[in-house]
Amino acid sequence: MDPILLYGFPKGSSMGLVAALEWLGKPYLCRVDMMGEMRSPSYARINPRQETPVFVTEQGEVLTETMAIAAWLEARDVERRISFDPSSRQADRMHQLMAFVNTGFTAAFAPLWAALEAEAMEPAAKSVLRAFGTARVIERHDKLEAMIESRQFLIGERPTLADAVLVGVARWLDFHAVAEKSRWPKLAALRARLEADPAVLYATALEDGGSDPGTGSCKGHVALDELLARFGK
Repeated sequence: MDPILLYGFPKGSSMGLVAALEWLGKPYLCRVDMMGEMRSPSYARINPRQETPVFVTEQGEVLTETMAIAAWLEARDVERRISFDPSSRQADRMHQLMAFVNTGFTAAFAPLWAALEAEAMEPAAKSVLRAFGTARVIERHDKLEAMIESRQFLIGERPTLADAVLVGVARWLDFHAVAEKSRWPKLAALRARLEADPAVLYATALEDGGSDPGTGSCKGHVALDELLARFGK
């Protein structure tokens, strides 16, 4: 069987993993999880934490967490399309940037998501959360801006797993209307290059229900009921 990626929708951070699979160029299947499905008891059979992403390997093993899925892809990237030799300086730098983006950078948005999604929360509490989250997001963007070097992408002249981990999250700045992205010129330029990349365009269109074939690596979508029947515990 082909590997299957379950990724969040709308505006899920795991959109970048679709782009990574496109860059890798190996067959895979996809499943878009709407918020209602992800929160259902049945979804908990495949991921008890009721989160995305989830990755089902060719052997039917279920992997969760972005970094674990990225490590699986890296280990199988024998042509080094989206990664580097594990003992190289570039690999160390890639892992460093991936860890930063996947932890503090992504987590900075948590108060903003909480304020947006908590329907019963008092307006004053939402305001406090939003102010706190805005300050954290700006501070993390300042840090990432300082880490970006004079290259086309985060590690070099081609996109890698580090760019994949970033691209799905970076767009949250606009979604939450935190600040103008031009405030961070290096990051804005990087985002522009990534968002114009064919694999990222494909991944974004896939979220919106598009039918563009991309590289042809994605062999289609699978139904959640079918996934649960085959891999749910």
